[in-house]
Amino acid sequence: MNTIEKALMHALFVHLHHNIDKAINFKAIDALNKKVGKLFPKALLVGPGDDAAAFKFPGVKETFVGKMESHCSPCVPRPYDAAATGAGGAMRDVVAMGARPLFLMNFIGTRPLKEKVIVGPCGFTGKCTCGKCVEMTSGDRVNLMVKGLRDMCNAMDVYIVGGGFSTSFSDIVPAVVVSVFGKLVSSKPLTKPAKSAGDQIILIGRTGNDGNDTLYRAGLVDEMRPAVALFKDERLIMESALAVFRTGKIKACSDLGAAGIGAAVCESARYGGFGAHVDLTKVPLRVKGLSPEEIMICESQARMAVQVAKKDVDLVLKAARSKGAKAEVIGEINKDDKEVFEYKGKTVAVIPNHPTQAQMDELFKG
Repeated sequence: MNTIEKALMHALFVHLHHNIDKAINFKAIDALNKKVGKLFPKALLVGPGDDAAAFKFPGVKETFVGKMESHCSPCVPRPYDAAATGAGGAMRDVVAMGARPLFLMNFIGTRPLKEKVIVGPCGFTGKCTCGKCVEMTSGDRVNLMVKGLRDMCNAMDVYIVGGGFSTSFSDIVPAVVVSVFGKLVSSKPLTKPAKSAGDQIILIGRTGNDGNDTLYRAGLVDEMRPAVALFKDERLIMESALAVFRTGKIKACSDLGAAGIGAAVCESARYGGFGAHVDLTKVPLRVKGLSPEEIMICESQARMAVQVAKKDVDLVLKAARSKGAKAEVIGEINKDDKEVFEYKGKTVAVIPNHPTQAQMDELFKG
């Protein structure tokens, strides 16, 4: 494994963000859902495991979508952007299922309001050595987080309908958790797994070099740069995605979250039982001079990946671009058992769907 392969494979197969089932007993949850399903048949359409949940209220025709997301650690260096991108990410997950987000609830947990905290790159150590940090009260930091949540909801026309708050936290990292609910606009919920070999992967939105957590953990960059909130772009991508959904041609859809394009493509292909080939030179960029590693796994905001049959590519691209968004075909689903990422004709990374035991041992050592 080269360094970038190791970084992405660690995110996909070891890090708990992508492997929640290693910490939570989903079989027990599935058994519970089946039991409740006997009382309310066909109420749960998509449960734990996809970008968000899709469900119906008994006696109501419409389908609804819900998602909960946290952005706790990024609130240490960037509380405003972290809270905003946490809300924006949950909204994008709702959109990825084919729904328009409508309502948000949040929870914030922090130290007592008068305690001092360090906001900036050195926030995790509690003492600034870089000269870029700001000391403020926990209450001031809360105000920044609330403003981030509010500004994202304002940009996306989403209600804030309630939530929770606690000042009993003692850890350096505050808690910022949001739940977003929306109403389905597509004919049925869209799901993440790839559906057919030959389908084209279309990326909607531009890629930057922020949200570099996966690169930072791999030692490929010196400073963690949490994702920057992109309010106008989030709204643009949402409207573009909804326009694309109205074509009725989308076969699979995924929000680009942690580990970016790499994770979105690998998980979609693997969950569907396929492989994929991606040309990173086709990815629309927000920042010039990005390395292929940054293009591949940075978590920059306001992006969506959809899959369509070859014959429908032009129609879908036209729908996405009709709202002003950048949209390009960046790859293809195939019958392989791995995902291959290339840049300017050279292979950057090959990610197997099923790592060998030797590979897993190396990942755990790292």
